[in-house]
Amino acid sequence: MNDADAARIAQGLSAMGFQPTHQAERADLVILLTCVVRQSAEDKVVGRLSSLKSLKRQHPHALITVMGCFVDDEQALSARFPYVDAFFKPSDIEGLLQFVRHSLPAAPHYQTHPIAQAVCAYVPISYGCDHHCTYCIVRLRRGKQRSRPLPEIVAEVRSLVQRGVREVTLLGQNVDAYGQDLPPGAPDLADVLLALHEIEGLWRIRFLTSHPADMSLKIIKTVASSSKICPHFELPVQSGDDEILRRMGRRYTVAQYRELVRTIREHIPGCSIATDVIVGFPGESEAQFQATYDLLASLRFDTVHIAKYSPRPGTPATRLPDDVPPEEKERRRALLEKLQIQIATEINAALLGKRVEVLVEKYHRGRWKGRTPTDKLVFFEDTTDRRGQLVTIAITHSGPWSLLGKVV
Repeated sequence: MNDADAARIAQGLSAMGFQPTHQAERADLVILLTCVVRQSAEDKVVGRLSSLKSLKRQHPHALITVMGCFVDDEQALSARFPYVDAFFKPSDIEGLLQFVRHSLPAAPHYQTHPIAQAVCAYVPISYGCDHHCTYCIVRLRRGKQRSRPLPEIVAEVRSLVQRGVREVTLLGQNVDAYGQDLPPGAPDLADVLLALHEIEGLWRIRFLTSHPADMSLKIIKTVASSSKICPHFELPVQSGDDEILRRMGRRYTVAQYRELVRTIREHIPGCSIATDVIVGFPGESEAQFQATYDLLASLRFDTVHIAKYSPRPGTPATRLPDDVPPEEKERRRALLEKLQIQIATEINAALLGKRVEVLVEKYHRGRWKGRTPTDKLVFFEDTTDRRGQLVTIAITHSGPWSLLGKVV
């Protein structure tokens, strides 16, 4: 979501005559896009804000702004960080641009420098969330789910394609819940996918992140029937124990999750599935952690994102004792990571000698970088400019995180 916001902000500022700089001390405008989904992320925001205090002292005319989930009580934040010129709620892009227009009226007189469009782009199709996961602060900061109108989404993607985008990733806190907040008969995620499939020049469509309770057979069959929709699912499980899932407020059981994975793989053989897991949730016993370990070992995901539980003020889970010691959380995280490295290594090794289709995104440290439809990261060397091309690559080396190959 923040990457999508950053791209839209950059586009708007570019149209106003601003140019990006990597040196904050040269900037007329500094925008800090924030995430606080974990405590470590919030700590990083505070640290970065503290470092900007000296910048404001040296360059008092520079504007410092903050946007994103860090922005809750604006009055309290202004008192805490008086050197910050303005705070904006998550995705309030127009509010920020209006503030800049008012505060830096000279900007339109600068020479306009259009930002080069990337090969891949993020497109939010809904904001907010209607679930009540007890550990999550996102709903408190981003509010209830708000689905964008389908014609608006299609128009944005058409515009991106005209500017050279070849792949879009549809975003939502629970992207597969798209449309549930709209009147009866409104389109759902499957309808969005089918509408975008018709856009000429768009080669690939992805979507994330999905909630297991909202993933429908209609969506699965739509992915299976489309040549443009990438056969990759981001499907957070969070725990392999039913009691922990109940206390997390996840609205499904382990058996239901297993059946969902089985259904996806049955309809889309060869698809890839990524998941998220939280270790050390309040009250998680060794046996409950082992159930999560066993689930990952049996389902063999392509990617697992592992987080150590951290209490988020204001969430229901903070009423539970955070009784798993930090060192035990780290031990459990390390065990899952070791398991997943083994599984990912074995899954990717099966691609050795195989040919895969790669959409090349950019040149990175002397090699071209791109992804397969199943979201495998691939690097290869070639003297030809391959940016934005679909290239067939023969895989010559595999690892748990990426693949190496040669152009066929």
